[in-house]
Amino acid sequence: MKAPQKIVLASASPRRKEILGSLGVDFTVCVSDADENSDISDPEALVRFLSLKKAENVIKKHPDAIVIGADTIVYLEGEGIMGKPKNASDAHRMISALSGRVNEVYTGVTVADADKTETFAVKTLVSFKKLTEDEIQEYVAKEECLDKAGSYAIQGMACVFIDRIEGDYFNVVGLPVSPLYDILKKKGVKFWAHTT
Repeated sequence: MKAPQKIVLASASPRRKEILGSLGVDFTVCVSDADENSDISDPEALVRFLSLKKAENVIKKHPDAIVIGADTIVYLEGEGIMGKPKNASDAHRMISALSGRVNEVYTGVTVADADKTETFAVKTLVSFKKLTEDEIQEYVAKEECLDKAGSYAIQGMACVFIDRIEGDYFNVVGLPVSPLYDILKKKGVKFWAHTT
């Protein structure tokens, strides 16, 4: 009987670890050290490229595994791509720009093993309430925003700022799990094996 294939998540994100863990699969984490510099300006193309780079970097270290690479960005018309803020003032700028507007969240995912590499991207629209300056300053002071694309986490304190979303909630958190499940299922991964 063939041993279950090892799964490696090429991400340090606690949100991605939690989502993948909810599927009841055993996996390890190996953070990619790939060069992520790019001049790609199209948000969907960028997250596809970065997720592929991460997966390709980690599959070299774990050639017998299924490797999952992912990258999430926020895109706002007129502002462009919003990654993680450089500091608190950059976070303030981002949240101020998002206030009262709809932003696009893109996550690219690459699943790679010895046989095949598949990459996809998912887009979700996120609508922000109009925020006061006090709300923005109070939120940025909490520092939750500093390691998040677009300076916010939908599952964190910023949840109160969001009127509605259109699309995949888990994509905004950082891992669109439904299409990922479909790919892993085709590879013979067994789910919920160690959940009670």
